[in-house]
Amino acid sequence: MKPIFMAALLATGSCLALSAPTAKAQTAETEFNIPAQRLADALRAYSEATGRDVIAASQLLEGRRSSAVRGRLSPDAALTRLLAGTGLVAERVDNTLVLRVKSAPADDTDAAIIVTGTRIRGTGPIGSPVTTIDRAAIEKSGMNSAQQILQALPQAFGGGPNEATLGATTRNGAGTDGTYAASINLRGLGPSSTLVLIDGSRPALGGLGGVFADISLIPVSAIDRMEVLTDGASAIYGADAVAGVVNIRLRNDFEGAETTLRRGSADGDLGETLFAQLFGKSWSRGHLVLAYQFSQRGALAAADRSFATEDLSRWGGPDYRSLFAVPGTITAENGRTFAIPSGQDGSALRADQLAPDTRNLGDRRSASDLLPRQRIHSLYAAGSFDVGNHLTVNARLLAVERRYRKIGLGEYLSPVRVAPTNPFYVDPIGTGAPVTVSYNFANDLGAPINTGRVRGITAAVGFERQLGAWRIQLGGAYGRQKGRSDSLNIPNRSRLAAAIADPDPNSSFNVFGDGSANSRATIAQIRGSIGSRDDYESWSGAIRADGPLMALPGGDARLAIGAEYRRERYRNATFNDLSFPEARLTPLRGLPGPRHVRSAYAELLFPLIGEANEMPGARRLDLSLAGRIEDYSDVGTTTNPKIGLRWEPVVGVALRASYGTSFRAPAFDELIGPSVSLYTTLTVADPTSPSGTARVIALFGYGPNIKPERATTWTAGFDIAPRKIPALKASFTYYNVDYRDRIGSVSEDYARFLTDRGQFGGVVIDNPSPELVDYYFNFPTFTNPLGLASGDVDAILDGQVRNLSAVHQTGLDFDVGYAPRFGSAALDFGLSGSRILKIDRQLTPGTAPADVVGTFANPVKWRLRGRAGWSKDGFAATVFVNYTGGYRNQIPAIPEAVAPWTTADLTLSQQIGDADTRGVTLALSILNLFDKDPPYVNNRTNTSALAYDPEKANPIGRMISLQAKVRW
Repeated sequence: MKPIFMAALLATGSCLALSAPTAKAQTAETEFNIPAQRLADALRAYSEATGRDVIAASQLLEGRRSSAVRGRLSPDAALTRLLAGTGLVAERVDNTLVLRVKSAPADDTDAAIIVTGTRIRGTGPIGSPVTTIDRAAIEKSGMNSAQQILQALPQAFGGGPNEATLGATTRNGAGTDGTYAASINLRGLGPSSTLVLIDGSRPALGGLGGVFADISLIPVSAIDRMEVLTDGASAIYGADAVAGVVNIRLRNDFEGAETTLRRGSADGDLGETLFAQLFGKSWSRGHLVLAYQFSQRGALAAADRSFATEDLSRWGGPDYRSLFAVPGTITAENGRTFAIPSGQDGSALRADQLAPDTRNLGDRRSASDLLPRQRIHSLYAAGSFDVGNHLTVNARLLAVERRYRKIGLGEYLSPVRVAPTNPFYVDPIGTGAPVTVSYNFANDLGAPINTGRVRGITAAVGFERQLGAWRIQLGGAYGRQKGRSDSLNIPNRSRLAAAIADPDPNSSFNVFGDGSANSRATIAQIRGSIGSRDDYESWSGAIRADGPLMALPGGDARLAIGAEYRRERYRNATFNDLSFPEARLTPLRGLPGPRHVRSAYAELLFPLIGEANEMPGARRLDLSLAGRIEDYSDVGTTTNPKIGLRWEPVVGVALRASYGTSFRAPAFDELIGPSVSLYTTLTVADPTSPSGTARVIALFGYGPNIKPERATTWTAGFDIAPRKIPALKASFTYYNVDYRDRIGSVSEDYARFLTDRGQFGGVVIDNPSPELVDYYFNFPTFTNPLGLASGDVDAILDGQVRNLSAVHQTGLDFDVGYAPRFGSAALDFGLSGSRILKIDRQLTPGTAPADVVGTFANPVKWRLRGRAGWSKDGFAATVFVNYTGGYRNQIPAIPEAVAPWTTADLTLSQQIGDADTRGVTLALSILNLFDKDPPYVNNRTNTSALAYDPEKANPIGRMISLQAKVRW
């Protein structure tokens, strides 16, 4: 059959036959001098040098480049070196070498995914769009972290857990992050709805409850490519793959040694450093890669950015500065305010020195850092070993530590009640009653500091056995991520109250000056802190098999089947030296025990039309069917199907479509239930009440019986790669996501529940029954600061975390590229973008949906990224233009328009020598070339304010970096 196979392959005209008819086949060592170049040209040179015939399908060679081959080598060793990094291997068929796609190693529990979005070896996902960011694109971007590269995608939304959003908002899940991590949030559907894989397996998760993958822990120098599937994929991967999948493939086939040094600065205000070292070695029965990376980026002080302030008056906005200043402000018993004068320490302050009806305002934002200092050490090792006939063992290990430090906002400040017993007490109105002082303790305790570390480890091992045309894989993986966060230099409320009440001037605390009059012992006594300890652990195992099932007219039908088991555990504890006289370490109550997940899946590929039976208007037609059943020990069983179709009517044109369902399982903290809750009485505005207010019970915390989120997704699109214009490629995709039972809370907006019933009516219970009111009155976590009787309650406001909302999103994605060559020169033009047509969000059950696209805290309608590049003889220059569309800020009483934001990036590089074997590549990158500030936004947060939106813009400004990469 092999000669027939060869003849059929050659007869199609879709392969290249590379041979040297006059040369004789060689087996002895030969002197080679083949430079790195187009793979087709390199293979032709190899064939001429050795006399060996090599054939390959044209599409396999397209876009691939060879490694350089120099020195005296055997033909086999030379070919192996030439193909290094191409993903291809040579197989001998009747004295001819046939190139095929190299089988990926089974180094994880998800079993050697060749291309993200499918389990079937050697094919791409049928019907679903995939964007690949390869090593060349990573280098061209000029960026030095995985989060920068992924967040530049037009489909990505900056809302959610990220270092710039922590402390600026709690929307979109940003409040689940306590360690200044980085997540990826495709389409704004939430970081927990985007599945992140590393070489096909799930890493350990971070955040409160283990809700997202911290992509800041992935060393960019070890990344080979990033494959981004922008389609639901729970039928393939299980939970979380609602908005899409990001599969980060590491450089497991690297050969040689590579050293990278990088240094950068953002206008002198923020510096970055990166050092990376890779080693890779192959031998007859194996391959080993070792990599280490150290990266550091300094803190960005808010004082260095004009838009990092609580006073927005310079842009025509409000002044949100608070009374927490030094000196502070006294509020007397009658409510009048008196500013404490500066220039004195409070030890001899008199009432006549106070400024009546005046307030001292403090800008906590401008005294803080916008971004923390981050230091990351990462170590990666991967190996592949042939241990017998047709049996391969693969293993990998990634260990990372990230430390951070940031000057914080002082979010734990509260007014201090000072009685006449305090020796520094001042009564501005002469009543002798206690006064309230709003005071910032930064001069006494030092600046509030947020600091912590994250340690993560991911290890996997797999066994792969070839049985004829089928391949069977057995693998297991372990992951653990531990996070520690601490907020330092904050006053312990209990010990502060005692120090304020102390009548001894030598030990009593003075809040009437500038922070210079208190003794070191007194300051040490009131110094407190609060922190969190997270620990997420995962064990998993999998078995899978794939291979041909039956012969069809269009080719072999193929099947992939598998079963997986995963055990997850999460623990959390709070270190509290803020609320009690003595520090306490308190575990988070109510967390469920270990979660056990059992699943089975199958995927079928039917090539209905192929080369053997193609016809006019139908060159190729592929159909894929997939299904997965997943059983959770805590939330039950779910089944998800997916169907994909790809039709190629003529060469270079393909139409595709997909349909499937996806889900997200609740995070550990979302299953705590009402044991961690606060039910309290409040007074809120109510325009329907004669008094203008209503007395309510407000429910905060976690609701009962939370179930998985569910989604239905479908896409339709086409890809163009015309044969007559080989430099042109384009893809267009329409997508539709119907996302239901979304887990969330609208507690931030509880004051608006009764004033905007159109949005919040679903979480309001008017005129509650006496039985329901009594239930909450008798609940262990109920407090009644208003002293209401059960009959006084007008309504119940439900701000609990529960299955709350629904989202229906539609949009268009596109990517167009044109890369012609002119001799040794090459041009590269491209434009990728996302246009969201609508985001119909039903905020609470029973209310009408509203289109929120292009509004504050939601994705914008347009995101674009264009590029223009030129390269020749080792020199390359690329310019990127990034566009984020304008939107409407609906949060102020009068909604405001926010301007679009356009930035440009520039990268220049020069290759000296052979960058694939021995050589140096020098690069200059300038991100935000023209130093464009983010557009003004009236951004009032729960605890502070900003004049920009960290979900849609970054505050770094122009970043200039130099990099040297040495291959040796």
